[in-house]
Amino acid sequence: MTAYPKMSAEERKAEYARVSREYEELKARGLNLNMARGKPGKAQLDLVSDIFQLMQRPEDYVSDGIDVRNYGELPGLPAARRLFAEILGCRPEQVFVGGNASLQLMYDTISKAYTHGLLHSPRPWCREPAVKFLCPAPGYDRHFKITESFGFELVTIPMTDAGPDMDAVEAAVRDPAVKGIWCVPKYSNPDGIIYSDETIRRMAALKPAAPDFTIMWDNAYCIHEFEGDYVEFPDILSACEQAGSPDMVFEFASTSKVTLPGGGISCFACSQANLAYMEKLMSIQIMSFDKVNQQRHVLYLQDKAHTLALMKKHAVIMGPKFRCVVESLDREIAPLEIASWRWPKGGYFISLYAMPGTAKRTLELCKAAGVTMTDAGATFPYGKDPQDSNIRIAPSLPPVEELEQAIAVLCTCLKLSALEELGV
Repeated sequence: MTAYPKMSAEERKAEYARVSREYEELKARGLNLNMARGKPGKAQLDLVSDIFQLMQRPEDYVSDGIDVRNYGELPGLPAARRLFAEILGCRPEQVFVGGNASLQLMYDTISKAYTHGLLHSPRPWCREPAVKFLCPAPGYDRHFKITESFGFELVTIPMTDAGPDMDAVEAAVRDPAVKGIWCVPKYSNPDGIIYSDETIRRMAALKPAAPDFTIMWDNAYCIHEFEGDYVEFPDILSACEQAGSPDMVFEFASTSKVTLPGGGISCFACSQANLAYMEKLMSIQIMSFDKVNQQRHVLYLQDKAHTLALMKKHAVIMGPKFRCVVESLDREIAPLEIASWRWPKGGYFISLYAMPGTAKRTLELCKAAGVTMTDAGATFPYGKDPQDSNIRIAPSLPPVEELEQAIAVLCTCLKLSALEELGV
């Protein structure tokens, strides 16, 4: 198969006619497939729905002598704090357990910084003349939307194979208006990159001009391998403490893709000084999060080893879906030299780099053929990919047979948009 850039004009014209016919045939199937978000598929939800069979006895509602049905324990059940601490590699007294969404805790942290300031803030961020936030890109669109919604200026930081470009980060934090950075350190969304030890060391060693600079460390995929063994990962809280900046980081995690996204538990972990400050603010906002559900998860997940065994069962479902996507791209697209992609070993996404100038057109064609994907540009601040190249693929929701159809559409649309860009 000849690479498209190496074809003659006549060859590209003939290929465009052939691929156009293929595309019309796919459109005629009337597909309605959605790969826009990293939702667990039905098989994964069925896998863990036995969680609802727990808590049938009166003693199940007591944890460490605490009646979980009542008020109290704002930072979360001690047992739930211990569970998250073991998984993350930090100390239980550093953990605050929330509801089903870590995104809510992230938003709340930024909101409190805006209205009240953080522990070391000279003033609330709403009173700053300007607030800037570093956004490694491609990255998670919902992170960017949080800080954009407060009117912060989003500063793009390029991603490398080892994580964010730390030279760029170190240069950016010299500006006192730069108040923080978003990070997805393990199986980053969408590239699937694991931050290197060197990147983590340099991140923890940052000496920002802003005294309240905050690393928003969203460790969403900390135990989410779908190929190979569990990969141990450094504790960012310890790294910051050893570097002399224990209050510089908030780490977030949840069970959204371990148990049930609509009914899981989440947490943030931070220094004890930060936690005491945040707990004081949150005590005005809420009595406690759902401790009954926290107890349900403690009984179900038990400990890190038992949780990792459950993740192996998820991997049996997830692995074939990722292989389906990458093998199709390797077969259909790689020889054409019109796109590149990574083969991640965990997380929930595949990051594809189409020929510059073609991502939006590719996804327009996909949508017209019945396949919905994350909007082009969503993985960059303000939804603007300067290269119009990155496409985030979320293989988790459809069953493999539907995924095969969706990727066939994507491959055809990549071919059409590339041929158009090259000139036909």
